[in-house]
Amino acid sequence: MNAATCNDIPLLRAYAKALEDEVRTLHRRLGKLTTEIASLKNQDQQTVLELEVKLLQEAVDRRERELFGDSSERRPKDGSPDGESSESSESSESIESSESSESIESSESSESTKPAPPRPPRRGHGPRPQPQLPLVFTRHVLDEPDLVCPECGDLLPEWAGQVEESDEIIVVERQYKILRHQKQKYRCACGHIETALGPPKLIPGGRYSIDFAADVAVDKYQDHLPLNRQVERMARAGLVVDTQTLWDQLSALVRVLDGCYQALVLHVLAAAVLLVDETTWHFFGPGTKRLGRKKGTLWGAVGNGAVFYQLEGSRSAEAAVAVLRGYQGILVVDGYDGYPAMVRAAGQSVRDGPPLLVYCLTHARRKFVQAEPHYPEARRAIELIGKVYEVEAEVDHAEVGSEAERLELRARLRREKSAPLMKQLRTWALAQRALPRSSFGRALSYIDERWTGLTRFLEDARIPLDTNAIERLLRGPVLGRKNHLGSQSPRGMTVAGCLYSLLASAKLAGVDPRAYLREAALRALANPKDVLLPHQYRAELDARAAAASPP
Repeated sequence: MNAATCNDIPLLRAYAKALEDEVRTLHRRLGKLTTEIASLKNQDQQTVLELEVKLLQEAVDRRERELFGDSSERRPKDGSPDGESSESSESSESIESSESSESIESSESSESTKPAPPRPPRRGHGPRPQPQLPLVFTRHVLDEPDLVCPECGDLLPEWAGQVEESDEIIVVERQYKILRHQKQKYRCACGHIETALGPPKLIPGGRYSIDFAADVAVDKYQDHLPLNRQVERMARAGLVVDTQTLWDQLSALVRVLDGCYQALVLHVLAAAVLLVDETTWHFFGPGTKRLGRKKGTLWGAVGNGAVFYQLEGSRSAEAAVAVLRGYQGILVVDGYDGYPAMVRAAGQSVRDGPPLLVYCLTHARRKFVQAEPHYPEARRAIELIGKVYEVEAEVDHAEVGSEAERLELRARLRREKSAPLMKQLRTWALAQRALPRSSFGRALSYIDERWTGLTRFLEDARIPLDTNAIERLLRGPVLGRKNHLGSQSPRGMTVAGCLYSLLASAKLAGVDPRAYLREAALRALANPKDVLLPHQYRAELDARAAAASPP
């Protein structure tokens, strides 16, 4: 049961009571095992029982954390990056604990005779440059009664060219206007009549512009503002509209941009290295279960500098096959068992063979982070993986002339430094003993079963160590899901997949999302075969800027 989302108070109380009973039972078992260990002389039996004790202690801690504690899996910084899942969040308890630890450190330093080193300036403080904001000047002058010198009483003349400047960031409220198009009619002497063309429309005869639909799309699928809140905001600006009207605009926009979405999918799937991940999606509609809701899956794939999302009814291998459409390159994934099943299924449906699976090293590290509180020896794996990431940071910070040179440097450093580190990790892991059901045992089994995929990055410098890039790109849709709960129809899933994909890819390409949607829609309305992708729009803007700049 998901206690975080359940609103049934009696059910929650019963669930808490059951957990308390289970914790008491686990504590009794733990006490008995501890006593039994003390009476044992046989070393092997004692070792097994000690492992059993750790396993029980894990269960106790897990249940107590579920009842009272923090769900965060954060650990103290160790110098290595820790990728987080798309749905992870820092709890208020972890924030409070970090604040209290800071206060303890400060009090200890104040009592010490050694002076504390100066703190670096805090990030985020002070005025930030705003190169994107237009600069508007306004002049302030003294009123006529104030044009008298308080010292001598003479008239105060203006000091030519001397002003004191200060900046103020202001807000200009969004305005909605009715633009009435008067399309001139023409009539020939023969009786033939011609009418001047008006602007293209997403919905023939509709009242709303392409810019309006693009604005609604960006607000919902990039800024995560549900349609009902957009309606309220529009009402404050004087526009009376309902959510169905906004939805009609989004649906019409996607019908026009469907060719762009399909081309984007093919562009991403053409990448030599593809990162894939998935997250839960909710579908509300007829025939659904549990208060009209059922779970679907939002799949995401990033490659070639772009990303696409696709909503499927499940997380199955068949769904993965439908998303990847016979992809045969290098596939970087987490440890979900559906991917090997997908590879087996894909191998039966493609001629040239299935994709090559590469496993995320951050997910392997996370397993040991979870085990570390009860198994301090897990810290060794965390340290070794952290050193591998330090090698990658060395490459990223290196000053090289081209991407090819960077790849060559990465390949060399991986051979010289990362390969010995991974060999040490393998040797250490094989020497460890743990119960398979324990968190430490699961962490060891995780890397043992996936070792080939975890080390493929040593063979190809193009392969990243982890799936962090796609996990970060899934956070946007997850925020949207939390705000507007999901999709209300199969059409809603199609619209969400298309607009999330185009807007996220526009962000990766560094182009204004509204301007991109407008330009892509205008071209598609003029010619459905005219497809404009975000990176192509970026190239066009760069070419225009280069042509406009002086030689």
